[in-house]
Amino acid sequence: MNEYIIKEKWAQLKGKAKEKWGELTNDDLDIIEGKRDQLAGKIREKYGCTKEEAEKEIDDWLNGQD
Repeated sequence: MNEYIIKEKWAQLKGKAKEKWGELTNDDLDIIEGKRDQLAGKIREKYGCTKEEAEKEIDDWLNGQD
């Protein structure tokens, strides 16, 4: 799933992102607006993981959305 599709489907994906990363607030998700780099940054901030770990989590999560 490429970044364009993420932005286009963000309204649908927000709920699933909230389920996956419960520490993210609705305000966080509104600010992210489907931007992958911002999602990774918020995951790193909330969960204290590395950039690589956040990117892998996002990749795994997106692969399950197709």
